[in-house]
Amino acid sequence: MSNKIEITTWNVNSVRKRLNSISIFLKDFIPDILLLQETKVSNELFPYQFFKDFGYHFIHHEGEKTGYNGVAIIAKSELEVIPKIEFINDARHLAVKINNIELHNFYIPAGGDIPDVTMNDKFKDKLNFIDNMTKWFQGKKPNDNIIIAGDFNVAPLENDVWSHKQLLKIISHTPVEVEKLSNLYNSLNFRDSVRKFTDDSEKLYSWWSYRARDWKKSNRGRRLDHIWTTANLYHNVEKANIFKSTRDHEVPSDHVPISITLSLG
Repeated sequence: MSNKIEITTWNVNSVRKRLNSISIFLKDFIPDILLLQETKVSNELFPYQFFKDFGYHFIHHEGEKTGYNGVAIIAKSELEVIPKIEFINDARHLAVKINNIELHNFYIPAGGDIPDVTMNDKFKDKLNFIDNMTKWFQGKKPNDNIIIAGDFNVAPLENDVWSHKQLLKIISHTPVEVEKLSNLYNSLNFRDSVRKFTDDSEKLYSWWSYRARDWKKSNRGRRLDHIWTTANLYHNVEKANIFKSTRDHEVPSDHVPISITLSLG
């Protein structure tokens, strides 16, 4: 690795369906490390050669036979694989080590449509998943070098959604989800690398629904995708980008890539 690395996270919503979109993106911007979520493909059908042709020599993917979920960590250089977090059974987490930095890729469950744990087991599972993440990271040391990234499926701040008041009862921005994610954020003194360069008073999104005829005109977005670092790495974050142009691709994901530039010096 050089003294600076680009780390990009992207929920591609089916990697094989988005190969053209991914290709356009990688021709313009090729990060050192690419984290993918919701690949929706089993391991044997993952397009390994596609990424190798772009110069990625390290491809660590976990998919499911069902075609659901799926996460990948793809890098230009070889990385050390570290074990998955014990409580995660589905293909929702992978981790590697870059020098002395742990990098975790997460795909937190979406939670279904009804924000009530008594009526919706998916919502209950989502909240439990975040609680278990919080407990796990509370077991780490405060001075550990850790980056967690991916599709967290929660937009925590008022300006992470197009309308705070209208989305308070919509899964991804309910008070209980925001509280749970805040607990995770505080579990290891994490810092929001993307918001470092955009004030909390400004709107910031990474996802726009397919339902909108003109996503750009309606601009009813949510910031569901995140890159957090522990506090001791925060000053090393030199830049952050959200690549909204990918939402205009012919067959786009509903999420767009977000990226940070991190100094290793």
